[in-house]
Amino acid sequence: MSDALSAIPAAVHRNLSDKLYEKRKNAAIEIENTVKILIAAGDHDKISKVIDVLIKEFAKSPQANHRKGGLIGLAAVTVGLATEAAQYLEQIVPPVIASFTDQDSRVRYYACEALYNIAKVVRGEFIFFFNEIFDALCKLSADSDANVQSAAHLLDRLVKDIVTESDQFSIEEFIPLLKERMNVLNPYVRQFLVGWITVLDSVPDIDMLGFLPDFLDGLFNMLSDSSHEIRQQADSALSEFLQEIKNSPSVDYGRMAEILVQRASSSDEFTRLTAITWINEFVKLGGDQLVRYYADILGAILPCISDKEEKIRVVARETNEELRSIHVEPSDGFDVGAILSVARRQLSSDHEATRIEALNWISTLLNKHRTEVLCFLNDIFDTLLKALSDSSDDVVLLVLEVHAGVAKDPQHFRHLIVFLVHNFRADNSLLERRGAIIVRRLCVLLDAERVYRELSTILEGEDNLDFASTMVQALNLILLTAPELSKLRGLLKGSLINREGKELFVALYASWCHSPMAIISLCLLAQAYQHASVVIQSLVEEDINVKFLVQLDKLIRLLETPIFTYLRLQLLEPGRYTWLLKTLYGLLMLLPQQSAAFKILRTRLKTVPTYSFSGGGDQISRASSGVPFSQYMNNHEDDDAEDINITSSHQGINFAARLQQFENVQSQHRIQARNNVKYSYTTSSSSTSKEVRRSDEEEEEQQHKPPPSSRSSSVADNSRPPSRSSRKGPGQLQL
Repeated sequence: MSDALSAIPAAVHRNLSDKLYEKRKNAAIEIENTVKILIAAGDHDKISKVIDVLIKEFAKSPQANHRKGGLIGLAAVTVGLATEAAQYLEQIVPPVIASFTDQDSRVRYYACEALYNIAKVVRGEFIFFFNEIFDALCKLSADSDANVQSAAHLLDRLVKDIVTESDQFSIEEFIPLLKERMNVLNPYVRQFLVGWITVLDSVPDIDMLGFLPDFLDGLFNMLSDSSHEIRQQADSALSEFLQEIKNSPSVDYGRMAEILVQRASSSDEFTRLTAITWINEFVKLGGDQLVRYYADILGAILPCISDKEEKIRVVARETNEELRSIHVEPSDGFDVGAILSVARRQLSSDHEATRIEALNWISTLLNKHRTEVLCFLNDIFDTLLKALSDSSDDVVLLVLEVHAGVAKDPQHFRHLIVFLVHNFRADNSLLERRGAIIVRRLCVLLDAERVYRELSTILEGEDNLDFASTMVQALNLILLTAPELSKLRGLLKGSLINREGKELFVALYASWCHSPMAIISLCLLAQAYQHASVVIQSLVEEDINVKFLVQLDKLIRLLETPIFTYLRLQLLEPGRYTWLLKTLYGLLMLLPQQSAAFKILRTRLKTVPTYSFSGGGDQISRASSGVPFSQYMNNHEDDDAEDINITSSHQGINFAARLQQFENVQSQHRIQARNNVKYSYTTSSSSTSKEVRRSDEEEEEQQHKPPPSSRSSSVADNSRPPSRSSRKGPGQLQL
């Protein structure tokens, strides 16, 4: 106490701890005057004692009024020291800063006031304590007391003024402190931080842009704040930095790109838009610096292409095109595998636009970096195959373009067709929904003949006969109807007169054997009418089922289309195309008389001229329903045989061998059909044995019924048209 009295008079000591502010203020003025006298006398030891007393007896006192007096007293000492205050700051400032966390709000308020007065006196010397003061102000900006917040704001403005005019401020030491607080959610703290970032960025001598990666994520985080004012301040700061980036010759794009990629997937719409806008500018400005980040950037862009907000979609598409137009090589660090991996993942997107752009990227890479893409083919091939089942036709068409690009190499072509058939086999719905579009597009992108030859080769050895039959029927329908395959049809029409057509006919025949109607269609297309007639004659009862009749119905209707115009015109010369007539009448005999197809074909055959020209028109032979067909055939048998021999000498097709091939394949189908019936019957019998025994009357009645196999045969007979042996007369079927 004696030290305190020697440094500070008792009256001053008493008033400094008074509860009345005026008395504390008067005591502070006394202390200020005393310090001035001591400075004039050069008594620095006594000044230190005064400061020690103010700290120990007042600033650290458990009494709130004492602490208030201590703070105002320390400020008074600083004012009294004036230019000499700098050497005492290490004593004066720490206890004031410590008071910012005081439990009493009035003490915190006076701490702000005291530090404000101290800062006004020392100005630039104050920078030494900047980090500690900044930390304290950051906390006070969110103080629960409005008066404390107001006092803190005043102090904050003064500190900003001091920093902007000081040449001793260390941005390197400040940035870690700023970065540590950027993710704070308190709105007052956020305003405080954005304010400081904006002020420091305005100082020419402080390079905030160089440290932007350290706090960029925090600024983006503020864009989704619930306060409109904070969002606006953060956006303003970001806009200013983006403008600086455009004008700066040296920018660290890489670190910031990582942040932007993450923010582009934000749930907040405004954040996504700002992030994608920044990415757009980075792609335009970044150049080589961004090469190793291309995959990450692409991963951010592709989802945004399908964003619900139109502005985001527009910027994302522009960025995507800009990125795809950049010419870089793997030697520059461009990671083709990483880009492919991103595109593959985005093929699973729920949004069509994103899937389409992912495929465009794969196609682009395939064109620019084919060798590298093929190295990663195993990683993306299965995904590309699954994409063939996509619900969007546009996606399927693009997938096919990618597949066609890969299939330019023979080994990859075979690989593609094999996997395509495998997918069709595993997913029947894919064949039904997408079979036609897939095959037709491949025929355009690749050579149609090459595609059909490969498919035929694969299906020729297919173990699943039902699938083989279904697949062949689908391919046959495409062959007969698709505009893209007109050249292939033209080649087949010349099967009997040129080598290329013959080879194609033979190549397709091997697999077309899985479907009788496909073989007949192929023969009609190739104008091998005699063989078509022979094939029809070779059909047995088991071949004429519902599926066959459905296919036959389709063929009859196709005969009325422009594709078979040549065939219908040949009917104008029945004497020359006798086997064509026989083939068509054979088909007519297979159709139920009440069917629409029967009526269509019969109507067509009725239009055949009742005469034919041969030998320059000298001979006219009847060929109508008025003359028995067998008689008509006998009349022209010799002439027709001669024509066949002449034709055979040119086309070189062994039709006898082809017929044997067809019958062998059909025999396999019949055996499988019988086995399926037996299996179905066995399963049914096993199930029946577990039922409760029927009544005696039912058992007795059951004994008079044919055996199960006979019943099955009878039911089957009733569900299909009769065989040729059961026909009642020419031109009529037993119904």
